[in-house]
Amino acid sequence: MDYSKMKPYSVRKLIRNEEITIPTAGMCAGFAQANLVILPKDLAYDFLLFTQRNPKSCPLLEVSDVGNKMLRALGKDIDITTDIPKYRVYKKGVMTGEYTNIKDLWRDDFVSFLIGCSFSFESELLEENITIRHIEEHCNVPMFITNIDCNPAGIFNGKMVVSMRPLPHDQIVKSVLISGSMPKVHGAPIHIGDPSLIGIKDIMKPDFGDYVHIKEGEVPVFWPCGVTPQSVVMNVKPDIVITHAPGHMLITDVKNIDLKYN
Repeated sequence: MDYSKMKPYSVRKLIRNEEITIPTAGMCAGFAQANLVILPKDLAYDFLLFTQRNPKSCPLLEVSDVGNKMLRALGKDIDITTDIPKYRVYKKGVMTGEYTNIKDLWRDDFVSFLIGCSFSFESELLEENITIRHIEEHCNVPMFITNIDCNPAGIFNGKMVVSMRPLPHDQIVKSVLISGSMPKVHGAPIHIGDPSLIGIKDIMKPDFGDYVHIKEGEVPVFWPCGVTPQSVVMNVKPDIVITHAPGHMLITDVKNIDLKYN
């Protein structure tokens, strides 16, 4: 089925019914997608401060009320416990499981943070006939933990995660300009070229997501990634954190064009 032309509400309904459990890249073209981090209230201020100090990797779109699983700003009837295709639960920094819903795990002290996702600017790149390899190969975007330090806040500190898209030389400038106009979904690339300069030892072995082919004449281009909090969580080891599974995003009712230049 072609989910690219469907409306967000319709796709979220399929996700809620667990009829979609795959990565959301390419779905609902023109609409923003979001990463998820759910934390207990006593960690929420530190994490909010972390997002403010690291806006490239953690551009904040919405914060929920304490204990409220329904969102307000990003769309109609969004239940954060059911409307993401796959969730991850971390306890003491260790992933303890993946779930297609977290209804039975919800607590009254949870706060949800929704963070902009680079899948949002991908539809803008596709409009300009720029190749998105992981969509072309029907897999998840490759993501890597770098040697770039995030700005610490409270207990939260760690390394930036980046997503990688290989591009031919003649598409790089246009890609930088398009993504750079959308800072709410990570903005321009953080690095172009040699992966080793940002601590990536093997471009064929991503830390999250899937390997994609880099063709002759293409250059790896790296963007800050909303999976950064998962790297930080593994470093900090709080009692419990719930996130989206990498590549499995919340599809919002917000149009990408409304995030430009904001």
